[in-house]
Amino acid sequence: MKNQRQMWYLILTLSLILFTAGIARGQGTTGHAAGQNLREMNFALVPGIPACSTASVQNGNPAKGPSILLAKAETGCTVPWHWHTPNEHLMIVTGVARLEMKDAKPLTVRAGGYALMPSKHVHQFRCISACVFYVHSDGAFDTHYVDGQGKEISLDDALKAVKQTAPKKTQ
Repeated sequence: MKNQRQMWYLILTLSLILFTAGIARGQGTTGHAAGQNLREMNFALVPGIPACSTASVQNGNPAKGPSILLAKAETGCTVPWHWHTPNEHLMIVTGVARLEMKDAKPLTVRAGGYALMPSKHVHQFRCISACVFYVHSDGAFDTHYVDGQGKEISLDDALKAVKQTAPKKTQ
C-alpha cells in the first residue's frame, strides 16, 4: 500500500512538472529540447529572498515573466509572511516544508507534494528538513513582505522577525 502511494506521488509530481514545463514552453522558450541534472545546475542567491535559499532558473525569466526555478533551502530556512503578484506553484522534490497561509490550514509538504498560492495570497514558507523544490510563477516574480496586520514592510524588517538574513548585494 505504501509503495502504491509513493508511486502515485511520483506520477503526480512528474505530471505536474511536465505540465508546468509545457505551459512555460508555450510562453517564450526557443522550442529546443533542454534539460540538465541537479549537479550541473548553477544556483545563486535570489534578490528579496533570505540568504538561506538559492535557486537555478530552469525556464523563462523571473524578472520579466513566467518562469520555473529549482530552489534549495537549508533546514530552518524561513521566508516570512509575504505575497506575490503572480500565482506561485510549489512542487517539493526532496525534504519537508511547512506552508502557512492566511485563511487556510497549515500544510506540510513532502517529496512529491504540491501547493498553489494564488496571486496576492499571504503565506510563509519554512523548510523543516533540507528542501529542493520547483517554483513555477505565471508572471514576473516579486515578493511583498507583510507584518501581522497585513501591512507591507521592508525585507530587512521581515527577516529580523524570523532571524534570517538578506542576500548580500553584489555590485
